[in-house]
Amino acid sequence: MLEKYLDGQAIEAADIQGLILQRQVFPVFFGSALKLTGIPEFLAGLDKWTKEKTFASDFKARCFKISHDQKGERLSWLRILGGSLKAKTMLNDEKINQLRSYNGAKFTVVPEAKARDVVAATGLKNTYPGEGIGIQDTHAFFKPVLTYRVNPGEHDIHECLKALKVLEDENPQLHVTWSEHLQEIHVQVMGEIQLEILQQLLQERFNLAIRFEQGNILYKETITKPIEAVGHFEPLRHYAEVHLLLEPGPANSGIVFENKCDLEVLTKNWQHQIMTALKSKEHLGVLTGSPITDMKITLIGGKGSLVHSVGGDFREATYRAIRQGLMELKVRDQLQLLEPWYDFHLEVEQDQVGRALNDIQRMHGKFDTPENNGNRTIINGSAPVSEMRDYATEVRNYTHGQGIFECVVKGYLPCHNTDEVIAAKDYDPVSDLENTPNSVFCSDGAGHTVTWDQVPQTAHYPYTYPLS
Repeated sequence: MLEKYLDGQAIEAADIQGLILQRQVFPVFFGSALKLTGIPEFLAGLDKWTKEKTFASDFKARCFKISHDQKGERLSWLRILGGSLKAKTMLNDEKINQLRSYNGAKFTVVPEAKARDVVAATGLKNTYPGEGIGIQDTHAFFKPVLTYRVNPGEHDIHECLKALKVLEDENPQLHVTWSEHLQEIHVQVMGEIQLEILQQLLQERFNLAIRFEQGNILYKETITKPIEAVGHFEPLRHYAEVHLLLEPGPANSGIVFENKCDLEVLTKNWQHQIMTALKSKEHLGVLTGSPITDMKITLIGGKGSLVHSVGGDFREATYRAIRQGLMELKVRDQLQLLEPWYDFHLEVEQDQVGRALNDIQRMHGKFDTPENNGNRTIINGSAPVSEMRDYATEVRNYTHGQGIFECVVKGYLPCHNTDEVIAAKDYDPVSDLENTPNSVFCSDGAGHTVTWDQVPQTAHYPYTYPLS
């Protein structure tokens, strides 16, 4: 574009339209919708500088939001990106009851939505923000890293849980868990501002005035070496054995599941039960009881009984297999505790740089070479969330409000004080009966527990990767 201009050629509207479409040029308009200032120019600019998008004929859509109407009915907001969608049709094995076209709080029921339409669909229970239908999902960039305990006060705790689950459904950056053992609700959020908004929503929408106790860091666990994990579930008249391969994955990759089991070893139905069980719950590690991540879990074998294997047997064996493999790695010192880290941007006066650098080192952070910008210095780096989550207040205090501090979640990295965290958690994985690593075998007509370390010698299906 610059070369074309310097050569004396005319810049056509189509040239600018193309750059806007490629997100290389960004038009800026000034005005006020409230006072209707600049709105005609804005609309004229949209008409002049944008190209009408073409859509494919096959059906594609994205769910970009979940909400609930005044009657509590769940609404899945869909943008149609290709083809068309009719009411009363099936979408991902769920039936759409209505398609609504909203204008403010009012809506009109429409029989069909076509490409470029935005509609709210009722009747769908399993949709989620970012879900792609016919296209890839988009995932939230920010993940919750702080955990708080809900204090329901005078309210019924199950009523609070129901309300929080509704808000969790609407907001992918909120994670709500219920501990049956402790009879407690825990919420995982990004920070205190989100927590304040959450309190306000609970008050306004559900008339619940609840408080949140001091937040904790959401740690995660991963593995550093592969292991074959085995779970066996054989109380009287039940039978299932599952063999999984646990492998370390790339940093911040989450958990990936794969099935490499032959149909001659386990039937298709049994394999489906195992893969469903793997994806159905948040699996916990054995160092601190924190969720596991950055792993690939592959189904490689197992054994069932046409007579005794019933629904739920393979689920029990699957859960026990994961924990058994983690325990094998624990005694080999091949587990790793992870903690969330921030990427930060800090601007202070030059006479405050020493204080800032000392603070970053004290917080076990890392930083690039400071850059001078006039009489101010810019410091970019990263540090553990556990050390830096309250640092914004410190910066405001020692810079008298003149400093700039911004941070975003970088991801999960190895914990800087693993031994201290493990000691503070004091977690006993064998005593966690809801997530036991032990198996159940049957002999002499009765089921009995076999501890995780004895499972390799007792397993019925042979190991693919024998333990060293």
